Amino acid sequence: MARSAASDRGGPRERDGARSGDAPSGGDPADASPPALAIEGVSKRFGDGDDSVLAVDDVSLAVERGSIVGLLGPNGAGKTTLIKCALGIVLPDAGSVRVFGTDVGDGRRAAYADVDAMLEGARNDYWRLTVRENLRYFATIAGVDPDSVRARHDRLLDRLELTEKADTPVRELSRGMKQKVSLASVLAGGAELVFLDEPTLGLDVESSRTLRRELRRLAREEGLTIVLSSHDMGVIEDVCDRVVMMANGRIVADDTVAALLSGTDRDVIRVVSADIDDAVVATLRDRFDVRAVETGPGADAASVEVAAAGDALYDLMDALREAGVTVEDVRTVRPELEDVFVDLTGMEPDGRGKAP
Repeated sequence: MARSAASDRGGPRERDGARSGDAPSGGDPADASPPALAIEGVSKRFGDGDDSVLAVDDVSLAVERGSIVGLLGPNGAGKTTLIKCALGIVLPDAGSVRVFGTDVGDGRRAAYADVDAMLEGARNDYWRLTVRENLRYFATIAGVDPDSVRARHDRLLDRLELTEKADTPVRELSRGMKQKVSLASVLAGGAELVFLDEPTLGLDVESSRTLRRELRRLAREEGLTIVLSSHDMGVIEDVCDRVVMMANGRIVADDTVAALLSGTDRDVIRVVSADIDDAVVATLRDRFDVRAVETGPGADAASVEVAAAGDALYDLMDALREAGVTVEDVRTVRPELEDVFVDLTGMEPDGRGKAP
């Protein structure tokens, strides 16, 4: 089960009220709370000798409470191993992991008391149980009296549009519905830090939107901290406060989506005209950085994308006029997160090499 680390917990908790053992409110506001997750210099190698693989290479990362951090990387980048190291499923060869200020090496039960996870490829629920029974079961193994959080479960079922299926065995549900039950089960015990690996996999468009809204609400209203790994750039861009990109076991970028997009040089001008032919394209290639050309037999117009920021835009318009090109449409093509990802990692999100 994906909850092998998070379910190793001690002591019951009252989730919708104060937890047992919590310090009383009114402490010194100057005492800064530690981050929800702090990874320092973590490395992990699998195998020995020449056949060994360095999956995670000296990675340091902090995730603040109440934030949603996206973890991106092509297949084999090391992100799944890093998540498993953070969860205690895999022991790192070097480095440390602290959860809410507690070093995992000093006390797993205390460190993972408020952590849960939904991992891709794992059976995250018991399919013979109903939807509601799954929520009650996972609240129980989290140390929570399920009757005390029934209202919370009702809210989860309602917000994830599972109320009508609450008494249906999970095995009778569609793949997308099972995915939503998995998320609800992760949240059933009131964990404060959750790891979600491909949470929208198998969901239709509307279900994916519902899940995104709920994740944003949980972070904003309830202070839930989320580490989210996905190949769906739309999910990462829509939900995450911050994006961490990995390649070859190392972090290659760590910033907000807006900062990552503004820092790229992929802004281009797209010009559409029936006058664009091979000769025009050749002329433009001599003077500009031509990023893409679209032509086709029988097409009414062709298009060319050129990197032309600032004064270069005026030069491009002059060059087109000199070539006898009548511009039918011109617009700025803004980069997408996937473009930044490919630039930084040299790989497509699915692990394929960057196109030449």
